[in-house]
Amino acid sequence: MSAQTLPARDSRLPDDALDASSEDVPAPADQITVDLAEDGIVEVTLPPNTVVRSPEARAAAAAVRMFADGRRLPLLLRVTGVLSVTDDARLTYSNSVVVSACALLGESPVDRVIAHFLLRAKPGSLPGQFFTSETEARDWLREHHRES
Repeated sequence: MSAQTLPARDSRLPDDALDASSEDVPAPADQITVDLAEDGIVEVTLPPNTVVRSPEARAAAAAVRMFADGRRLPLLLRVTGVLSVTDDARLTYSNSVVVSACALLGESPVDRVIAHFLLRAKPGSLPGQFFTSETEARDWLREHHRES
């Protein structure tokens, strides 16, 4: 299925929020992407260098529901480089009824902290785990999706 691109409006830090020259700071992405992979895993990529807020989270959740079409599907949530996620956005992600399991994928210790912040929204309600390897995350999702 084709990817849904969702605007991440007003989610970037102001230009003077970081104390570095513009060439030291990567340009922020302007969108959250949602796609359904051939293996049946819904992939959501949060834009790096942004604060993810409730409007963007709600739009992404709606796209996930559209792809699910009444089914429960495993979700791969990429959090690499995200600056933070608001409490309201976190609750939006954690209240999904169409997700059977959620693997959060990141690279850095900060990504791990953000992932655990998302995972603790509703402890025990949904299988979820942080990974630094996409292969391991997909294997884990396939295993947990079969169990649901």
